[in-house]
Amino acid sequence: MDFAKVNVEVRTATKKGGARKVRSKGQIPGVLYGRKGEPLPVSFNEKELMTSLDKERRRNTVLTLNVSQAGQGGTPEQVTAMVRDAQINPLSRRLIHVDFLRVDLNEEVEVTVPLVLTGKAVGTTNGGNLHQSMYRVTIAAKPAAIPTKLEVDVTPLDIGDALHVSDLKLGGGVRVLLDAREALASVVAPKAEKVEEAAAAPVEGAVPAEGAAAAGGAAAPAAGAAAPAAGGKKEGGGEAKKGK
Repeated sequence: MDFAKVNVEVRTATKKGGARKVRSKGQIPGVLYGRKGEPLPVSFNEKELMTSLDKERRRNTVLTLNVSQAGQGGTPEQVTAMVRDAQINPLSRRLIHVDFLRVDLNEEVEVTVPLVLTGKAVGTTNGGNLHQSMYRVTIAAKPAAIPTKLEVDVTPLDIGDALHVSDLKLGGGVRVLLDAREALASVVAPKAEKVEEAAAAPVEGAVPAEGAAAAGGAAAPAAGAAAPAAGGKKEGGGEAKKGK
């Protein structure tokens, strides 16, 4: 089976500053590892890699790396690999570093693929909201059997219904690596609107609460209230003694 080819060169300068020198030459540093082989520092052309990736599979694209030694002739070693990880500059959106993983076409590899919901859930026409809780699904499959995406029809979902991992229909040779009970999407009821409570008006003829004074009546003194002490001075009536 033929795969897109990318030329990579083994890096000799791997110490501090080596990656910077590679970038200054218009190349991108990377590492090739996996299949019990020693990690191999490499460099490659960014444009060549980007044009080799399938537009839908992206990093799940199977590649043939032509690995050559810097400054040496001879036939490059061909290695079947995939992009395992990529570091991207958040400002320029250009590649900074890429990890390549050696793969065997006869052995499974663990990857993630997009989850795409199709159809219109019945519950949304009944006022509910469709909530997608997972956008990528982790699977295991042989490199050539990796699907570009997983599609699932949500049309039957009503309010309160959920779609689980066990509901996925996978192709041959593809295993999902998630708990079968894991929810992928659900239709939830709309949030109840907050209603402002109207101020309660007094009801005519209502009996006042126990201990409450009648409307318009003077407050009665508390039972057993202490009388003013005999001969006591009126409040505020005393004068301060003059000093000698």
